[in-house]
Formats: sequence, structure tokens, C-alpha cells
Amino acid sequence: MRALHLLLVGGDPQDRAELMATLRGAGHKVVAASDAAAAVEALGTPGFDLLVLDLGLPELSLATLRHALASTEVGEPDSLEAAERRHIALMLRYTGGNRRRAAHLLGISRSTLLHKVRKYGLE
Repeated sequence: MRALHLLLVGGDPQDRAELMATLRGAGHKVVAASDAAAAVEALGTPGFDLLVLDLGLPELSLATLRHALASTEVGEPDSLEAAERRHIALMLRYTGGNRRRAAHLLGISRSTLLHKVRKYGLE
């Protein structure tokens, strides 16, 4: 599993510190925010993969958080080929490389999957 960039918001300071230590020990990059305002500020920095949030924060405004999470810039969408390559690679990882099972889950024949694996260099 690749290292994730996480934003950890709120919670008891001791619990937050223990969770941060555990996540960092697992190789993840963790940024902590003690309250909702600090979380919104931290979300101004792009690149977070995951948000761990204490929903019991009294000053938490879900509307403000939703706005901070919404991307204002829409990037160019992937080509169909790029999306297909990424999805096939994801399915092969999910099945542990079992091509027969991956083909079944994708709803294509095994020979079609093998052709696409060669085409996209996923061997």
C-alpha cells in the first residue's frame, strides 16, 4: 500500500497524538488540525488523500468544510484509454493478478483482458 497524506482534525489531544504516531509509524504523512478553522486552513494546501474528522467538534460547520473540500479548479478529464488502463490496473491489483477473475469482474473475456494488458504494458 502506498503512503497516504492525511489530515487529522479534532479529537482529544492525547488521542490525536497517539493516532498520529500510529499512522506515521505505518509510513503515512499526517498533518493535524485541532479545530475546524485550522482544518479549513490546512485544506487550502492540495494533496490530501484522506480526511479523518471528529464529527463531535462543536464549531464544525459542514457547509464550510464541504466548500473547502470542493475543488474550484476542474482539471482536464482523462482520455478513455487512460481511464481504461487505470481501471484494469486497479482490478488486477484487487484480484492479486488473477486475470481470469479480473476479466470476469470487468465483464470481458480473458483473451480481451490479455490483449488490453499487453496494449497498456501492464504485464
